[in-house]
Amino acid sequence: MASNRRDLLEIRPVRSADMQQSIDLLNYVFQVTNQDVSEIGQQQMQAWKKPIIEHCDVIGWFSGDQLVSQMVVYPFSVNIHGQPFQMGGVTGVGTYPEYAGLGLMNDLMKKSLTNMKKRGQTISYLFPYSIPYYRKKGWEIISDVITYTVRDTQIPKPYDVPGRIERVEFADKDIRTVYAQFSHKANGAMIRNRLAWEEHFKWERDELTGCVYYDEHDNPTGYMYYKVENETFYVKEMIYNNEEARRGIWNFIGAHFSMVYYVKGKIFTNEPLSFFLEDSEIEEKISPYYMARIVEVDRFLASFPFTSHASGKLAFAISDPLLEWNNGTFVLSFADQKRVTIENGVKADVKTDIQTLVTLLLNYKRPSTLKEIGRLEANEETIAYLEAIIPDNKPWFSDYF
Repeated sequence: MASNRRDLLEIRPVRSADMQQSIDLLNYVFQVTNQDVSEIGQQQMQAWKKPIIEHCDVIGWFSGDQLVSQMVVYPFSVNIHGQPFQMGGVTGVGTYPEYAGLGLMNDLMKKSLTNMKKRGQTISYLFPYSIPYYRKKGWEIISDVITYTVRDTQIPKPYDVPGRIERVEFADKDIRTVYAQFSHKANGAMIRNRLAWEEHFKWERDELTGCVYYDEHDNPTGYMYYKVENETFYVKEMIYNNEEARRGIWNFIGAHFSMVYYVKGKIFTNEPLSFFLEDSEIEEKISPYYMARIVEVDRFLASFPFTSHASGKLAFAISDPLLEWNNGTFVLSFADQKRVTIENGVKADVKTDIQTLVTLLLNYKRPSTLKEIGRLEANEETIAYLEAIIPDNKPWFSDYF
């Protein structure tokens, strides 16, 4: 019965003419009410969605002309240990409940990942609505978010810094400059193009104020987006390229001491804020944030920036529950020019799955930890070698799409 119903469906790209159906499907799945739509405005909603149809790979299942299931992939880039990689950002995942259980989403994933492979997007990111579900499909956690609350009495006393801070226009070029410098050294970070900037802030742009810290030579070295409401200072994003800028930004927050009782914000790394405060007894909550999966193992390994300790050969036996081209033994040869070959008859030095491979290479977890918890098979000598050749840069990712 289910297979007969599925036979009546067609998988194809979602086009401009289908935009309203795409909006309606996402509103239903993510429980956006008519009141929410009314407050935002239908025209504004369509204006926000138009770039998705124009720039993204949007695939859907249709029953006749009716869109019943869809997936969106953004064309983004990320920095991985100093090396830029094209990334497919998955979002807009949804199926009407009456079409559940037909395997539609599984096929949308395969189709979208196949398209990513064709476009050279060797890695994919997503924000999970269900971590167990996406783990089964080959994604794994690669970043955390720490939500913090600082009381007014815990705000640091003013630091002595030589620079100054200025409030600026939302799209100020100095903000973009600071972020570009930061993202090129932050492992896992989004290399923001225009679309990435728009997506990251589109729901809050009108509510936020931007400010930039300038050093004594007038160079922008840090920035913050924030808002003040209900006697609370909300930090949307704080980026700094040195300690002086961090202190200068906190001086600016402290200047609001008489206006607020709390400072609330998020940190997207494994470095808690509490250590930097004199009164460290603040409230912090750590949660998993984004997940990633490798789309094409051989091309990803060939481009991956291993350290200078890499030499000889290393064979990875990889299993992938979704993509057949990622199943096999991949042999890295580091001599002369690095290359990757698939040699299924070769004895593997490392055995693992596609989920563990991405969290290993992005350094969310180290090789010794993954072996200890049974996620990776290798002898002690190989583990020590992996520890030496995988850069020890913790992942950082703050975007949302």
